Amino acid sequence: MVKLVVATTTDPASMGPAKELLAMPGWQSGPTLDQGIRSYSNGDVRLLEHDKGIVEEDDLDQRWENATGQSVDEVIFLSKHTAVSNRPALTIHPIGVPHLKEGDVPPQGGRPGWAAPPNPRMGPWMTLLNKIAESHNLVPEFEITFEATHHGPVTTKPTMFVEIGSTEEYWKRQDAARVVALLVWEGLGLGGGPPVGNWNSASANNKVLLGIGGGHYVPRHMDVIKKDGCWVGQLLSGYSLPMEDPGPSKGKVSTQDIAGTWRDSIRAAYDATKAGFPGGEILAHLDQKSFKGWQKNAITEFLVAQDIKIGKPGDFR
Repeated sequence: MVKLVVATTTDPASMGPAKELLAMPGWQSGPTLDQGIRSYSNGDVRLLEHDKGIVEEDDLDQRWENATGQSVDEVIFLSKHTAVSNRPALTIHPIGVPHLKEGDVPPQGGRPGWAAPPNPRMGPWMTLLNKIAESHNLVPEFEITFEATHHGPVTTKPTMFVEIGSTEEYWKRQDAARVVALLVWEGLGLGGGPPVGNWNSASANNKVLLGIGGGHYVPRHMDVIKKDGCWVGQLLSGYSLPMEDPGPSKGKVSTQDIAGTWRDSIRAAYDATKAGFPGGEILAHLDQKSFKGWQKNAITEFLVAQDIKIGKPGDFR
């Protein structure tokens, strides 16, 4: 089983960490995949380097397996992050566009209705990222945060993005690139220490947070993750839960009265999280304050009907 780390030459926030990583000991050149995708190996890690946008190369996990016969157990993408605020940031997030319906064109890759299994390392790596960033004096200048689920490319194995934001000035920062490279180096155990975030359903805490609602940086889910120390699954912000207002009603509004792809989005995110954490206890955490009453009631009713457990702060310990 191998782990894929993917970088692109079109993105300085991707190649910066990749170059820092390749400067560390133990790397050897590997095979070249279709379309000239270069590879480098170090233990059970394979670093792939391509020349397209980071969301444009679908199925790299399957393509690697087909070309080499080596099974892939996870994928980690290195990328830039953009934000209207332009604030410097280091972010981690799962991927998918589960809210899009068939026929929609994903603006940033992926496939409508799809969500990749979340990489179980996300929660433990957020803790490690904070530690490394602080030791390199990037905090508080850089915000260290999760982002909600968004964009492609298509993968079938547990996947996460690690990003540097939010403008070209920061994408090219060598100290930020070094921090991300060290996160991968230490997190995957390349330096000789134990890997960080290996999933084990028999561990003392096998509870996994499925985030539902909130903004793009999911602050209320992050609060629970930090306090309860739980594993992190898919994180659906409000924009991934399209719900059409049913209008005034004298009686209780049924979930069937509320159009939109929100149900499909939740189901796809739950199934993906379950696939990423086999044997884990998946608990949905709702950002209560981000919903109107009719939205919260509909989502809660749907979760109960789908036999998806709902958790509140303190339940994830």
